[in-house]
Amino acid sequence: MVERLLGRTADTPSPVDVGADPKAAVWARVQLARNLRRPRAVELVTALADDWVELHGDRGFGDDPAIVAGFARIGDRRVAVVGQQKGADTDENIRRNFGMPHPEGYRKAMRVMELAERFGLPVVSFVDVPGAHPGPESDERGIADAIARSIGLMTRLRTPIVSVITGEGGSGGALAIACGDVVIALENAVYSVISPEGCASILWRTADEAPAAALAMRMTAADQQALGVVDIVVPEPDEGAHSDHAETARRLRSVILEQLDVLASIPVDALVEGRYRRYRELGAYTEVAAPPVAQPDRPGLTDRLRNLLDHGRWSMAGVALPGPGRGREEPPADEEV
Repeated sequence: MVERLLGRTADTPSPVDVGADPKAAVWARVQLARNLRRPRAVELVTALADDWVELHGDRGFGDDPAIVAGFARIGDRRVAVVGQQKGADTDENIRRNFGMPHPEGYRKAMRVMELAERFGLPVVSFVDVPGAHPGPESDERGIADAIARSIGLMTRLRTPIVSVITGEGGSGGALAIACGDVVIALENAVYSVISPEGCASILWRTADEAPAAALAMRMTAADQQALGVVDIVVPEPDEGAHSDHAETARRLRSVILEQLDVLASIPVDALVEGRYRRYRELGAYTEVAAPPVAQPDRPGLTDRLRNLLDHGRWSMAGVALPGPGRGREEPPADEEV
């Protein structure tokens, strides 16, 4: 199975410029996506928006620093913003739980998205998460329910949604705020159902094979665009987004505004229906009708009773008959009785 996943043919070339070592090239992209100096949601919103106000709390349990949410003004457009926020150093990473949200973080995001729908504001989400928080406290507070509800809300939200994959997009923790009408990814961002280390631990029983898993999952932005998961890949400046935050924000700003203009011209009903169809068609397959299989002939009730009676008569006469399961007919089915 692993060899089949890794194999590529001339008919399906990789969109990534892999050079001589495709595994090393893809792994380099993963490392760029995880770079600690890469711009996070707060840095990007502050740079690309003319003004923004952050909201806190889920109105139920508390505030989760791993999710930032609020309202912003980008040019002449007012939008709602939600995003995952990692830290730039150890202390901030600990405070923000390394960007892995708890249930209250997703409920805070849902609160802001519902406000956006009520006030007719489009939603812009920034995705950068290895996965939702996996600890027991998150499970106790309903992390699976929060993710499922967030995905469900976004699929039926009656307002335009633009999602931006800025770094790592991992598992349901990313999808919970990434169900957009348009999905944008920075050039060195990655998007997958599981982290490379997690995939390697399942397939190879060791996290050391993470580079091979990253290649097999086709998780780079260019690969995801070829698969139809990502719509637009935005080139990063110089050696990567970490080298110039302002330029990265400027490039994202123009693309986001352009997509918001396009989505604003689509009727709301068509927008929601198109979003539903988009995610229903991901991973689509064709069902082929199988030829009917002829049912084997079964002896009727009369024949089965006759065989049973004959068996008993010959046994009383002292004639050896095959033992159970070797020549005896099976008893009649319930429906026949």
